[in-house]
Amino acid sequence: MTAASIVPVNKTSHIAIASFIGTAIEFYDFYVYAIAAALVIGPVFFPSASPTAQTLNAFATFGIAFVARPVGSFLFGHFGDRFGRKSTLVATLLMRKRRAAPSFLIPLGGRAGRSPALGALTMGVCTTLIGLLPGYDRIGELAPWLLVILRIGQGLGLGGEWGGAALLATENAPKHRRGLFGMFPQLGPSIGFLVANGLFLLLGLLLSHEQFMAWGWRIPFLLSAVLVLIGLYARLKLTETPLFKAAENKPARVPLTELLSGHLKPLILGSLAIVVCYALFYISAVFVLSYGISALHLPKPTLQAWLMLAIVCMAVATVLSAWASDALGRRAVLVASAGAAVLWGFALAPLLGSATTTGVGIFLCGALFLMGMTYAPLGAMLPEIFPTSVRYTGSGAAYNLGGILGASLAPYVAQVLVAHGGLSWVGVYISVAAVISLLAVLGLGETRRRDLGQTESVSIS
Repeated sequence: MTAASIVPVNKTSHIAIASFIGTAIEFYDFYVYAIAAALVIGPVFFPSASPTAQTLNAFATFGIAFVARPVGSFLFGHFGDRFGRKSTLVATLLMRKRRAAPSFLIPLGGRAGRSPALGALTMGVCTTLIGLLPGYDRIGELAPWLLVILRIGQGLGLGGEWGGAALLATENAPKHRRGLFGMFPQLGPSIGFLVANGLFLLLGLLLSHEQFMAWGWRIPFLLSAVLVLIGLYARLKLTETPLFKAAENKPARVPLTELLSGHLKPLILGSLAIVVCYALFYISAVFVLSYGISALHLPKPTLQAWLMLAIVCMAVATVLSAWASDALGRRAVLVASAGAAVLWGFALAPLLGSATTTGVGIFLCGALFLMGMTYAPLGAMLPEIFPTSVRYTGSGAAYNLGGILGASLAPYVAQVLVAHGGLSWVGVYISVAAVISLLAVLGLGETRRRDLGQTESVSIS
């Protein structure tokens, strides 16, 4: 059965809303922590002896979740490739304890079996618990350890989210519009971050510094509980993707094993292709924000306003590049945007070195515009390089493995680089990440005309 012969069973509006809202909520949770890491996590959860050590420790806890994300993609990818996209997507928002391997999927649209008890760990639960977690001044060394555990839980939840959302969009899409459909989950991070940053900005304007540090920063974390319920409702309205239905009689027995034995090259190249996206985003949203406030002493509300404008630029670029990737090809758009990112890395030192909000803001807008240009085509490209039997596992793993290199240590490394070598080395970090992704995209070749209905190995040029 070819992708072109498949008739979508979900309405386009349902596909758009469900794939968009899930990633928006999950990334809202993740970005709430990213902003908090730049603003409050260090002083609240670590000893006050050294402000530099507080900042480095905050960035280290930020990076831990990226290590957990590939584990989440392998875990949820296994069930997504064996038992269905819809069931697993719902489970990324709401995980259940299980007595048998797939039984936690049953109440959420999976196969027959016993219904297990409702249990812990969701992305939203972990985020909410961070908002309730006492700081170092109240429980001492226990505070950072509990924070690390909750960050790992966040990483596991987000690790299973993106692959399922991307497949929900692309496996329901007409062949000539996969870039456009793949745009829906890629817009989620823009909106999630816009809401997260907007909340922090509003709290910063309404509360005094003392109120914000004491309890105000916890409010965005606590709101996650409500948002997860909204996402769950949207996804329960979906049916399974037609491509999975067409191939469900021949699923991989162990998708991870099949992926590593038969599709290692696209997994590696796909992971490297997305490195530049992570580097651009997290250098901008975490390091630059922190550097502007702590080192340049620029007004926090003004920098946050610039960051929100930069996110709007990212959203606009996401829409433009999704359209262009259908019209011109994934590779053409990605090569051009990665090449531009190589050059933009050299703009970091002079723009931040100006020590003005305008200079910092211009860098943020340019970096996140390029991030959107590289990010959107990958929403279609990563699913296109894997066959149906391992597509959930493969695309999710590639997406999240790229985060280890591009994002997990990016704010931490940037902080070390600026301390020992200066701002120019942080720009070099971005440029090197862009070169890595550019070479990977060239290795993957063009993918927009590939048949997603295939079940055999995908040829990589």
